Amino acid sequence: MTVVSMNATQLEGLIGMLTVLGILVLLVLPPAVGVVRDRRIDRQLREAEQDPLRVPRVPRGLRGLRDPRDPQGQKSSSRSTVPSTATWYAEGRRSKKLVSS
Repeated sequence: MTVVSMNATQLEGLIGMLTVLGILVLLVLPPAVGVVRDRRIDRQLREAEQDPLRVPRVPRGLRGLRDPRDPQGQKSSSRSTVPSTATWYAEGRRSKKLVSS
C-alpha cells in the first residue's frame, strides 16, 4: 500500500488552481443564468404569438398563489380607512393657500 502525500509547493499549486476555477465559475455563472432566462422568455413569447387565446402557464415558484386578475382573489378590508397625518396636513395646507391667494 502506497501513501501519496503532497509537498507544500504542490499544495499551493492546487489551492491556486482551485481559486482560479472558483473565480471563473463566479464570472461565467451570471451570464449563463441570463442566457437560460432569455431563452425561456423567448419560448414563452413564441408560444404566445402562435396561440394568443391560450392561458399562460404558471411558473413553478408561483403555483398556489392567486391570479391578480381574478376578482375573487382581491378582498377589500372591512374596516374604514382613515387618512394619514401627512394627508391631513397636506389638505390643510392646500386649503390655506386657496384662502390666502
